Amino acid sequence: MTGQQAHLIVLGNEKGGSGKSTTAVHIAVALAHDGARVGVIDLDHRQRTVARYLENRAAFATRRSLVLVQPEVAVIADGDGDVAALTARLDDWTALDVIVVDTPGRDSALARAALARADTLITPMNDSFVDFDLIGQVDPETYKVRRPSFFAEMVWDARKARGKTDGGTVDWVVLRNRLSSLEARNMRRVGDALGELSKRVGFRVVPGLSERVIYRELFPRGLTLLDVEALESFSLSHVAARAELRAMITALNVPAGAMTGQAAAGQAAAGQAAA
Repeated sequence: MTGQQAHLIVLGNEKGGSGKSTTAVHIAVALAHDGARVGVIDLDHRQRTVARYLENRAAFATRRSLVLVQPEVAVIADGDGDVAALTARLDDWTALDVIVVDTPGRDSALARAALARADTLITPMNDSFVDFDLIGQVDPETYKVRRPSFFAEMVWDARKARGKTDGGTVDWVVLRNRLSSLEARNMRRVGDALGELSKRVGFRVVPGLSERVIYRELFPRGLTLLDVEALESFSLSHVAARAELRAMITALNVPAGAMTGQAAAGQAAAGQAAA
């Protein structure tokens, strides 16, 4: 899609510990595995978790003489001209199919600028009312939604502004990370509250990545569960984790028109496998 604007996926959540950076890397690498030309922008220049992850990936591939798909990476820091730098990077990467942006776990001009241009906004959250409070407030007795919270209101304003600017729409996806394998009352309550709020403010709810040790172990080598050729061992737990990752990528519904023919075919095959 050279000469056109890449599909912009922005991961936004102003609470830490939701698995945002890990999710960003896995999305970027999964789409690259499918044949998409992918760029990654890390806006958290202090922690640089996403950038470090992909640096580890490149270094590991070099040490082991492996050929691993590697998204292009850029880090943009807060400061004078930061929004202009982000805009320039997004406008320059016209040869890419998809750009994944990881925002910091705080409010910033950079994060708002990325949100304003997002085609897909992903908000990862742990399955708790602590994380739910970012997007909605609930009654402490009934757990019914009282009102949207500040982040949901910010997204609402960004969507309206986007519509007025270029007529574009933002597909907002709330990703339920670290779901428990056991059905629990709190899990059901959070699910009910998400369902209620989604109808009011317009987001989709998608199962994300479970709590698995493997995700933390992969970071030093920069690997993902899709890098089968580089993993020294592969257990049934890994197979299940890879299946959940593939299901998540399919559920994101990155438009086929935003990807190369090879990438679109790869996503279609993944969707059939997940089904």
